[in-house]
Amino acid sequence: MAYIGKEPTTGNFIYADDITTSSTNTYNILVGGVAFSPESANHLIVSLNGVIQKANTSFSVSGSQITFIPSSGTLSSSDSIDFILILGSVNDVGVATTVSDSAITKNKLNLISDSSSAGLTVKGDGSSENGTLQLNCSQNSHGVKISSPAHSAGQSYELILPTGNVTADKVLKVASVSGSGTTGIGQLSFGDAGGGLEMLDMWYTTSNQDITSDTGTVATNWARVVETGFGQIGSGMTHSSGIFTFPATGYYLVVFNGQFYTSLNSGENRSIEAQLEYTTNNASYGSTSTGRTNTSNTGASTYAGAYTEFVFDITDVSNQKVRTKVYGNQGFKVIGATSDRVYTSIRFMKLANT
Repeated sequence: MAYIGKEPTTGNFIYADDITTSSTNTYNILVGGVAFSPESANHLIVSLNGVIQKANTSFSVSGSQITFIPSSGTLSSSDSIDFILILGSVNDVGVATTVSDSAITKNKLNLISDSSSAGLTVKGDGSSENGTLQLNCSQNSHGVKISSPAHSAGQSYELILPTGNVTADKVLKVASVSGSGTTGIGQLSFGDAGGGLEMLDMWYTTSNQDITSDTGTVATNWARVVETGFGQIGSGMTHSSGIFTFPATGYYLVVFNGQFYTSLNSGENRSIEAQLEYTTNNASYGSTSTGRTNTSNTGASTYAGAYTEFVFDITDVSNQKVRTKVYGNQGFKVIGATSDRVYTSIRFMKLANT
C-alpha cells in the first residue's frame, strides 16, 4: 500500500517467550527457550497489565534477566506480562537498512576465542559450499581462498602455526600431533622440502687391513671421501674404532662394498662375506645383512668382492649404531685405497624421517 511521507522500516524485532508471573520481580528473558540478552533496557518494549512500561524506570535489564520496579511490593500471579518486544541493535537492523562496506572497521570488531569456540567462524551455505576465507589483493580485484574440507570428510582438526622464525627454502610440515583422528591438533613447523636426499655420506678404507683369523671387524683406517666429484649432503656420520653413529633419526640405506685379497692353494675354493652389524643398545651387535662371494684359483692368490645393504629405522642415535664385519675361511686382507681409486667403502643415505 502507499504511504504519506516516509515508508515505515521493518527492523529486526523479536518477541520474547511468554512469562508467567509469580511473587517475584525478576524473570528470565528467553527466545525459543534460549536465554537472550538484549542490548539494553531501551531495546525492549514491555507491556505489563496492559500498560507500556518505561525503560530504566518501570523495569531494568541485566544480562538475560528483566527486573520490574513496581510502585510498591512485588508482582504476583494476578499480574500479566502481556509481551516483551525486543528491538534489534544498531547494527542488527533487519532487511530495510543496509550497512555500507566501510562502516564496520577492524576497530569495531571484538573477535575473542575461548576454550570452546573460535573467535571467527566462516560458515558453509548449508548445502554444498564449504566455509571459505578469501584474502584479496590491495585493489580487491582478485584474491586467494582457504576453504574447509568437504562435509563428507568429517574433519574438525586444528593446525597451529610454527613457533620458530620464518626461514627461506623451507616448507610447512606437521611436527607433532596432540589428540588423534578427526579432532587432532597439529603443530606446524618449518622443515626441509621433500624430493631429495637429506643426507649422503661415504667412507673408505685408506690402507689394507689384515684379517688374521676367519673373521674380523673393519675397525681402522676409515676416512670420509672428500675427493673432487663427490659432495657430502647434510650432516654426515661420525666414526670411532669402526663404529658409525647416525647424525639424526630417520630411515637410512647403508651399503657396504668390501674388496679382498687372499692367498689360495692351487685348486682351493673359499667363501668370503661382507656383513653389516647393528646394535640397539650401543653394546651387543648382531648381523643384519650379508653379501657373499666364492673364490677359486689355480695359483697362489686371488681378488674378490662382496656387497651388502640394509635399510635401518633409526629412532635412537645414542644406542642404534652400525659397523662392518668380514668373514673368510682363513686369513685375508681388506683392500684399502690407492692414490687413484677407492676399493672398500661404506655409503649412508637418509631416505626419509622416521
